Amino acid sequence: MGLVYAEIEIVNAEQLGMAKRHLLDQDEVKKMKIRVMADSGAWMMCINENIQSIMDLPFIRKEKVRLADGQRVEYDVVGEIEVRFGGRLARCEAVVLPGDTRPLLGAVPMELLNLVIHPQRHELLVSSEEPLLVGIYK
Repeated sequence: MGLVYAEIEIVNAEQLGMAKRHLLDQDEVKKMKIRVMADSGAWMMCINENIQSIMDLPFIRKEKVRLADGQRVEYDVVGEIEVRFGGRLARCEAVVLPGDTRPLLGAVPMELLNLVIHPQRHELLVSSEEPLLVGIYK
């Protein structure tokens, strides 16, 4: 199938909520565009420590995860992140991988966004199927 990459936008959802309550200026909400690998074998959204440092996402818990090579390691889980792609948005938590490890868009956020991996075109696409539940932004 090959590797599939996409550019998504992530937003610090806690800060977004604060801005909606007028506790923080809208332009102070941390957001950034990142290039992720769409990985249907990964369960969660995965960011790296560099992204976490910039986004200042709140710590939620430690969690043991199994890597692709079978190794079990414990990482921080942070959130909540608003993920935006293709006119859609979803909120989820993220595992923080070490250093500048490549960020991954896992199965849960892809499902929440109603996205599909197109194996022949090596693209991440918005599904033409009606979503069960999805946020839309403009």
